[in-house]
Amino acid sequence: MLDQLQKMNVSLNIRHVEESSFKNFGRILDTFPDEKLIHLMEDLPVPENGNVYVPSEPVLELKDLKSTIEKRYYGGMNIQIGYCNGNNSNLGGLEYHKGSEINVAATDLVLLLGHLNDVEEDAFSTEHLKAFYIPKGYAIEMFQTTLHLAPCKVTGEGFKCIVILPEGTNTPLKDEEKGEDSLLFMRNKWLIAHEEHQRFVSQGAHVGIKGPNVFVQYLNDKEGGSQS
Repeated sequence: MLDQLQKMNVSLNIRHVEESSFKNFGRILDTFPDEKLIHLMEDLPVPENGNVYVPSEPVLELKDLKSTIEKRYYGGMNIQIGYCNGNNSNLGGLEYHKGSEINVAATDLVLLLGHLNDVEEDAFSTEHLKAFYIPKGYAIEMFQTTLHLAPCKVTGEGFKCIVILPEGTNTPLKDEEKGEDSLLFMRNKWLIAHEEHQRFVSQGAHVGIKGPNVFVQYLNDKEGGSQS
């Protein structure tokens, strides 16, 4: 799979998440209790179009499992377990949070990542963007300095990703709570949008991605070729 993706996306230089360069953005959680979560994702479908993101999904928030994750990875803080399923292939924008985000790949997927240190005057250039291939079953922790957004699919069937964050993240903010922070888009969600992402722009997100709206070519399920 990775070899095919690399040949189809030469300019992106897609790397396996196990490569050392990922250490600047996060770490692999080798002992994460993900098998039950991935099984539960079978009943949460990929939408026909676009993406669906649910910050907190009761089906996934099993009491004992949630408590274990809170104690082991979040120092006892309350968390939410949700998911993002979809058909995304473009960058669209980049976000970050205060607190690590854990992703569990319920399918193979690609993440487009950046580093907060490369944001200058509320802008980020895609020349700093890195692409990582995350195989199904991998659990990763992304540090709070890692810029990211929805995964990109690697086949026409779309992607499924479990998303774990501090409780309340990605929920609505009142206008008075935003203050003068132009990047604060939702609760514990700072967002830099690309001008081509119409939904973000229409919702008043700060446009600050400089460069192309990067597209990840994916495998055609029948032919093994790319889709565009």
